[in-house]
Amino acid sequence: MDDDGVTYEEFVTTRAQALLRYGFVLTGNADDAADLLQEGLVRLRGAWGRVMNKDDPEGYVRKIMARQHISVWRRRRREHLVGSVPEGRYDDRGLERAEEDPRLWEALTVLPPRQRAVLVLRYYEDLSDEEIAGTLGISRGTVRSQAARALGKLRADWRPAAASTVGGHHER
Repeated sequence: MDDDGVTYEEFVTTRAQALLRYGFVLTGNADDAADLLQEGLVRLRGAWGRVMNKDDPEGYVRKIMARQHISVWRRRRREHLVGSVPEGRYDDRGLERAEEDPRLWEALTVLPPRQRAVLVLRYYEDLSDEEIAGTLGISRGTVRSQAARALGKLRADWRPAAASTVGGHHER
């Protein structure tokens, strides 16, 4: 296909059906294929000038669609579907006590800023290692090592309020 002088709109008009078929082959589902195509075309629009310099807009969209499909597949693979919704909510009293214990927050303030940020993003904001890495501009390996070091320090330095009382008397 000669892409010299082709506009984004012309490309979409002439290649959308072929790309939709490609998405269907990837997913086996027309709705998922349409979602992949839409995502690919949105990203192509943002990079149109750069992609046209390389003369391969279709390859660019196909790569985006394949990567997006793999990403969705991985996310779904990690999900554990169950036949019915759990009866009630699970409350972890230990976690609630820890969150209410001011000494935990004091122990967190003593940690180096990066370690503290990693723990807060992981356990308080419930972000994945990849999301934390992106937020902080560090690698996933650094996220893991900082979390391990921070947890080690907390385990060594902080004791929950319930653990510091013995027989009704506070340890000193």
